[in-house]
Amino acid sequence: MFLTETETFAALSERAVNLVQSGIVVLDAGHRIVLWNNWMVPRSGRAAARVRGHSLFDVFPELRGSRVEAAILGALSEDHACTVPTTDNRTPFPLREAGSFDGPRIDQAVSVTSFKEHGERFCLVEIRDVSGTVEREKRLLDHAESLRARSYVDGLTGIANRRYFDVALDRELRRAQRARGELALLLVDIDSFKAYNDFFGHQQGDACLTQVAQALAAMLKRPADVAARYGGEEFAAILPDTTLERAEAHANTIREHVAALQLKHAPAAHWPMVTLSIGVAAFQPDGLNTAEALIEAADKALYAAKKGGRNRVEVAGTAAA
Repeated sequence: MFLTETETFAALSERAVNLVQSGIVVLDAGHRIVLWNNWMVPRSGRAAARVRGHSLFDVFPELRGSRVEAAILGALSEDHACTVPTTDNRTPFPLREAGSFDGPRIDQAVSVTSFKEHGERFCLVEIRDVSGTVEREKRLLDHAESLRARSYVDGLTGIANRRYFDVALDRELRRAQRARGELALLLVDIDSFKAYNDFFGHQQGDACLTQVAQALAAMLKRPADVAARYGGEEFAAILPDTTLERAEAHANTIREHVAALQLKHAPAAHWPMVTLSIGVAAFQPDGLNTAEALIEAADKALYAAKKGGRNRVEVAGTAAA
């Protein structure tokens, strides 16, 4: 039996459509299904013979009122093509992995195109499985977030780094300015750390920095508190909603906590165990209201603590000159 050229072309077209690795659905002007390719069958659980001639919106009632329905109606009435946005729903059709009847829906990219054949208008709906693309995007976003998070962490001590400190201090200052609230800053320095490094070596010096950093972080209990490595052997603590008096008391608690660790110091150090000097400053709406001013005030207080004998806390404005 010989096929005519038209029959051969039709058979070839049908075979090609069924080989496409995406869903192909053709609707007539009454939204009835004219074509339902093989890709759709195992993912929808519906054979072509079952759905052909039925309205797409009867086969999938949940499409009523959706962006897919709006796109189809628009294509059939205004003769235009569009891609259905996925901002509100990545799984508009109830389609699952081939052969899976209770698994999660696949993520989809849906496009709608109208066309005419023998004077009649039809609508081509193409559904592509983009689950892999969505997963890759998620991995990329997770990786970017991980890189961003790592860029805010000091590689040695594991606490926040100077970059994060700058961001956090600016954020908390703006919040304090808006609410005329309280905000305190501690600048913390390990006493005689050069002597420690010279005597014990840089590897042990790094271990000391890490121990002190972790001890500082452990003393900051509230979620908004920030412990950061400011640079070298110097650390900082940002204490939102904290008065100058409370910050001074907390600084002394931190100082005593580190001294109680009894970390042996170098013979040339001022104290036999590792100690801290701490400068304290607090936000003032009409004075210390910028990051630069607050840091400078805390730094001057820290200098006074070092000059006054180390292992002590000094408060901006009351520190000895």
